[in-house]
Amino acid sequence: MTQCILALDLGTTGNRALVFDRKQNILSSEYEEFPQIFPKPGWVEHDPEKIWQSTRQLLAKTFRRIPARRISAIGVTNQRETVLLWDKKTGRPVHNAIVWQCRRTAPFCEALKKMGHEKKIHAKTGLFLDAYFSASKIAWLLDHVKGARSRAEKGELLAGTIDSWAVWNLTGGRSHVTDTSNASRTMLFNLNTLSWDDGLCNLFRVPKKILPTVIPSAASVHGRPQGAPLQRLSLDARLFGHSIPITGIIGDQQAASFAQGCFEPGIIKNTYGTGLFMLENTGKRPRFSKDLLTTVAWSLGSLKDTEYAVEGSVFIGGAAIQWLRDGLKIISNAKESMALAKQIPSNEGVYFVPALVGLGAPYWDPNARGTFVGITRGTGRAHFARAALEAIAYQTRDILEVMKKDTRQVFKLLRVDGRASANDFLMQFQADILGIPVERPGILETTALGAAGLAGIASGFWRSRNDFSRLRKIQKVFHPKPHFTRERTLLYERWKEAVRRAQRWNQPTEYC
Repeated sequence: MTQCILALDLGTTGNRALVFDRKQNILSSEYEEFPQIFPKPGWVEHDPEKIWQSTRQLLAKTFRRIPARRISAIGVTNQRETVLLWDKKTGRPVHNAIVWQCRRTAPFCEALKKMGHEKKIHAKTGLFLDAYFSASKIAWLLDHVKGARSRAEKGELLAGTIDSWAVWNLTGGRSHVTDTSNASRTMLFNLNTLSWDDGLCNLFRVPKKILPTVIPSAASVHGRPQGAPLQRLSLDARLFGHSIPITGIIGDQQAASFAQGCFEPGIIKNTYGTGLFMLENTGKRPRFSKDLLTTVAWSLGSLKDTEYAVEGSVFIGGAAIQWLRDGLKIISNAKESMALAKQIPSNEGVYFVPALVGLGAPYWDPNARGTFVGITRGTGRAHFARAALEAIAYQTRDILEVMKKDTRQVFKLLRVDGRASANDFLMQFQADILGIPVERPGILETTALGAAGLAGIASGFWRSRNDFSRLRKIQKVFHPKPHFTRERTLLYERWKEAVRRAQRWNQPTEYC
């Protein structure tokens, strides 16, 4: 009986379950969207119960196609900074999960900046003091959900990112864990000690007792907490009649980097999902940047085998196309954006800065607002679609420019993945605006593939990460157009001016 690896990819707008064989062929793929909740402008929430319900449904559908006994191990990957609190006994969430895009804690973060805490936080975590990360979100839940703080201090509540919530439910409430890659996105985890930091927990007033145990991303002993029974980190047999080891847990962008073979400095990937995330592996030591994030890439086998990465995180990537569809209703589906963009020979001076929830790297400006510039009476749907797609490519160049400046390294190739990377217009324009080839893999769902790889290596399904990486397939390479140098420079200069206008939106204005 041929064995397989199951990957659960718990994303921002939906969940996916994929089953891979030893040659990385996809034997089964199931997907379900779940609702996005916007209680106020700039606020974004998810219903954790719907995330778990979706996960169970995906597993049920998968096991109808692939019997559970054929699954050697499970890998879990997830949207990272999204966080929630739940009751330790009942498993019921005390509030909706606060999503990584949510800006409700921006004033709190600004107050901490004014108090002079940002440098200390950056030195410990590699992160910038921003509402993007989990710590301020946990603090908000503790302060605004009735009774939450007192219950947390009594040890009655648990906190965690979506991986922790999923694994807690998958194991029948037996395991409250997270891996180093997810922990490093909370702003409570010290990169130097690889542990929860007492000073940061005190600063954000988060009791350490509610935080999950930190384990390796892939552990050869099934990733169980030290001293815990082996079966604790396994799919609860009561759910589907079969217990399967959970041997891989990793944040979605680190998972994509693993699948793309980013195992050494100089190899970079960019994921085109809800947001944009460019990562470069920096090896066994963290490399700090004044504009980019420093994060854990993964830990293989033990916490001692931890590797780090620098990351440029852009809040709105593919979500800009989703906004055109759901907000402005000028397209009916994402694929339509490519056909519209091709209807005009150029952007004709129309630019879109998708600062719909502020700007992430490298600007880190929570007050910037979404801005269209260059609109005329002749501007139509095609201009808006093209401007949104081009904005994705410009923001990617913003990150690459900082990486080149930080390392003085010449990057010769960009590896891409994510659903929006299937857009040929976007990928060609990306190559043109960067001036380097863009390489698209055969499997675009690299977050799931990376989680499968970690789980498979830990369980012995694949012998090593090099054996796993050798199976990587390339679907297409987009080369920059010859003689595009002048246009590349001019287009990017105008983009930077559009960004400056978006950043000026909330500056004080005098009226006569």
